[in-house]
Formats: sequence, C-alpha cells, structure tokens
Amino acid sequence: MGRNFGAGVPPVKSVRVLAGVSGLVREVYGERILQLAKQSIMLDIEVIEQQECFIPQIVVTEYLWEIERRAKEINIGLLAAPILSLTNFGHWGKYVLAAETLGEALMRAAASLNYHGTGDRMQLRLEGAMARISYTHATRGRRGYSHVASGTIAVVLSILQSYLGTDYFPHRIELDVPRPQSDTLFGDTFLCPVVFDAPEISVCIEADKLNRVSRGPARTALITIEDVGRALAEPAGVDNYLGVVVSYIRAQVQAGTLSIESTAKAMDTSVRTLQRVLRRDNGVDFRELANVVRLRRAEELLRGTNVSITQIAMDFGYSSPANFSRAFRKASGLAPHEYRQRLLAK
Repeated sequence: MGRNFGAGVPPVKSVRVLAGVSGLVREVYGERILQLAKQSIMLDIEVIEQQECFIPQIVVTEYLWEIERRAKEINIGLLAAPILSLTNFGHWGKYVLAAETLGEALMRAAASLNYHGTGDRMQLRLEGAMARISYTHATRGRRGYSHVASGTIAVVLSILQSYLGTDYFPHRIELDVPRPQSDTLFGDTFLCPVVFDAPEISVCIEADKLNRVSRGPARTALITIEDVGRALAEPAGVDNYLGVVVSYIRAQVQAGTLSIESTAKAMDTSVRTLQRVLRRDNGVDFRELANVVRLRRAEELLRGTNVSITQIAMDFGYSSPANFSRAFRKASGLAPHEYRQRLLAK
C-alpha cells in the first residue's frame, strides 16, 4: 500500500517514471514539440529523469498532456510502453526485482510503494485460479492520466517478464480510463484482452505463476528496504506540504532552473497562496527555502565532485562566480574554495 498523505498535500512520484519519454518525443515528434512541453511545465524533466528525486504527480500528468496536445497524439503512453520498465526505477526498482519469486516481487512493490511516491495504492489479490495485480493512482481522472495508466501497465508487465520471460503476456488487462474510439493499438501493444472503464488498473495472471523464480541474470539479493531508504532520503518528508515544496525546489535546482511560479504551478496553487501557506504554517518564505536547498546542493557538489566553482555558479543561475561565492560565504561562513580545501585537508 502507498503512504497516506495529509489533506492539501500534493502526492508526489519519482521522476524516474518519465525516464526515456523526453528522448522518445524528440525522436518521434521533434525538438520543438519537446521544448514547448518542457516550457509549459517550467521544468526540464529530461535533465533529472535518471536522478533520485520526487516531483508532484500533477507535473507528470501535465507534461504528458502538453505532449499530447502539441503533438496531437492520444497514445503517448502506448508508444512509450517498450521503454518503460521497473529496471529504470533506481534503487526501489532494484529492491523489488531482487525478490526470489514473482509473488514476492509484487508484494515488495506494494508494501514499499511509498519509496516510489505518495498517494497511490497497489495490491495483489488471489481470485480463485487467477491473481489480480491492481494499481490506483492519485491523479486518476486528470488530463494526461490516460498515458499514466498505459505506462503503469507497461511497468507491471516488465516485472512479470523478469520472472516469466519476455514472451509472456497476461490473461487480461483492465484500465480505469474510458474506451477510446479505436482500441486496436492497445491490443497490439499488450497482446492480450484489454477492458476499459474499470474501477482500477489491473493485470490478471494465472495464480500459479506467482511461484516462478527470476529468468534474468543473477541479481543482488543483499539489498534491503533500509538500503532503499538510505538511498532515497526524501520519502520520509514528502507526506507534508513543506516537504513536497522542498523536494520540488531540489528537483528544479538539479534541472538548472528555479522559480516560485513553477513551484506554485506544480503545487496546483497560486504564487500568493504558496507564499501565504509557507509563512503561516512553517514560518519561512520561498526565497529562504530556495537558498537553503541551493546551499545544500552546492555543498554536495563541492564535497562529492570536482566540478568547478564557475560551473556550479552557472548551473545555479548566478550571474557570476563572485555572486555565488558571496552567497555561499554568507550562508556557510566559508567561500566555496575554502569549503572544498577544508574537506580535502581532513
């Protein structure tokens, strides 16, 4: 089951769910369509799609919807299906696929879903000789959601095929989206019966398949949920409003652009309301939060990489390295080069 999130707290999801989608859009529809979609959500998803960070789920659906309307393509999720796989989901995906059997992998995914995002639910149920893998998204019904639904099926199939082989296809698929005018592409993509207007996303398979062991290469069995938790430090904080804001600020910093307008849009609110909630409930304003996140990210880069101070300043949007150095010294008490030298001296 996914983690419950408080009222008014936007559900989030790992940005890795979009890994490869931007490249596909560029290849099929061209650079212009891709850039327009990125500009509409005010975030360069492609820059951070392989990183372990979380973004509000509305950003995912809005991005896919922007691609749909600009490319005039209603089947983005189906076209992306071949490149969507749990193997692209970082530490959480590795943990799930380290399970010995298919049944254990599915139960791991359901039980640890909060390390992938908040607000969603996943279940594995036995129904006689069949097993039902069901998934409910927090963004169900929003524009762009149909692509999320199709993509979810593709990811679940990637789990099944890790244990049952790439030539395996389920007994039936159920989607919680309206039946399209033509459903031929769904059958051609998933190669099994597809039911629409279902109460939840479901993949139905033969129950005896749950005992099958992996058919892939030897996997790292010595990975625990604690390992995932250490690698993904953010999920512990994204069940509150401030945590989601900070998480999205971090995603923007890593993508190279940061604005209060983008953050407010991702939180599905106005700039004025965002500032009011931050001040009223947390005693901080957006600029203070942004500066703290920037400082922490700068410290990470100075500590863990050889990236030049000039490059860090440029990536953070400072007009000059001198301006970045002044801001860093004001926050930490040391100039960036002094901070790095002190670490090297230890």
